[in-house]
Amino acid sequence: MIGIIAAYALALAAILALFRFIVIVPEQKAYVVELLGKYRKTLDSGIHLLMPFVERVAYKHQLKEDVIDVEPQVCITSDNVQVTVDGILYYKIFDPVLASYGIDNYRFATVQLAKTTMRSEIGKIELDKSFAERELINDNIVKAVDEATDPWGIKVTRYEVRSITPSEVITEAMERQMRAEREKRAEILASEGVKESRINVSKGDREQAINISVGEKTRTINQADGRASAIEIVSKATAEGLGLIAKALASPGGKSAMTLRLADQYIERLGQILGQANSYVMPEKLAELRGLAEVLGLQKSDLAPLEPAIERVREKALRQGGQS
Repeated sequence: MIGIIAAYALALAAILALFRFIVIVPEQKAYVVELLGKYRKTLDSGIHLLMPFVERVAYKHQLKEDVIDVEPQVCITSDNVQVTVDGILYYKIFDPVLASYGIDNYRFATVQLAKTTMRSEIGKIELDKSFAERELINDNIVKAVDEATDPWGIKVTRYEVRSITPSEVITEAMERQMRAEREKRAEILASEGVKESRINVSKGDREQAINISVGEKTRTINQADGRASAIEIVSKATAEGLGLIAKALASPGGKSAMTLRLADQYIERLGQILGQANSYVMPEKLAELRGLAEVLGLQKSDLAPLEPAIERVREKALRQGGQS
């Protein structure tokens, strides 16, 4: 009975020992196996059986991309400004053996490299550029750290500067500078607005002056055209009248008729003068028909139709002489 129990116990112990040396490796994992303290092999994902008591899993590594939070640290820019910078480092193991035996603690070493490289890169640029050139800083840190960690079987894939925080004094100075810049831009915009307004007003005045001058020019041209047309019409009428007069003079009896008309107008005008003037001088010959005929180049008989009018003028002249 005791022997049977002992046999079962030994069988159970053997089974437990067997399960102990059966290793199941998950996906994206790598186990480093040592044989009596020396590297033996690397186990990929799947089920593996180790040699009992002589082989063991010394290191377990994750092959997926991992992230390390780089704690904030104080850096000095090239223009001697103190800033606090922190970031995030992304990496993955491409050689589990080098990660196991190349360095004691690859995570710690990688973080330290990232910190020193970040301080170096921040020290190469000025504060203002550090905010705008984060992409360049990230690329330089990745390149430098990846090159340094290559012997450890580590591949650095990305680095992201999370924040760059100047000291409180610098922050206040930057805020004052930004306020000044905003006020400056506001003043520039206001001045540009005034400038544009004045330009628009001057353009409007110019257009108005041009329109007025064009209107004046058009009005003057129209008036000149009107006067020219009037002069042309008058001259044509005068020419036509003179032509008619010349035609009448050339006709039989035309000259005598014209002379009589002039004599009639002369006598009428002379009567008007005598009615308005207080004193007058009248040629002696003009007081008789003979004298008027001599002046006009007519025969005395030609003025017979005008005798009543001449008589009225003579009487008016005598009355004016008697009153004076």
